[in-house]
Amino acid sequence: MTAPVWDLARLNYEPMQAADLDQVFALEQSVYPHPWRMANFVDSLNSGYQAWVLRDGDGSLLGYFLLMAAVDEAHLLNVAVSAEKQRQGLGRLLLNQSVACARGLGMTSVLLEVRPSNTRALDIYARYGFKQIGRRKGYYPAANQQREDAVVMRFEL
Repeated sequence: MTAPVWDLARLNYEPMQAADLDQVFALEQSVYPHPWRMANFVDSLNSGYQAWVLRDGDGSLLGYFLLMAAVDEAHLLNVAVSAEKQRQGLGRLLLNQSVACARGLGMTSVLLEVRPSNTRALDIYARYGFKQIGRRKGYYPAANQQREDAVVMRFEL
């Protein structure tokens, strides 16, 4: 199956607003087995992090990302694409936008964590150019009160 070609002129990147949070939270819950809590999104907005939504021309939420700038490195905190729109190139578009944001802030790299079990995301990040630089033991909550490591990856700008 060939991914659709998106009409980039019909896609809208907009700064995430408090009014977006119900839709963002619903998307988060639909795509992650251990989603962020609403408070995580509220705190991120209140902290002034780069938080962006991607919408289709009809206003439908396609995805979002949140990026925190720290000294000279941006930390990609969260990125998600709507389940029904995955595998259509939107993840790459969101990565492009997050990297552009980091560059615009004068950052020298983008750091992220990803679950080792999330092989699709690992593949997307590796193909984009992120390199594995480490591992955080027991970083993520997992099923049955367990913890899962995080693969730490960096993209040099």
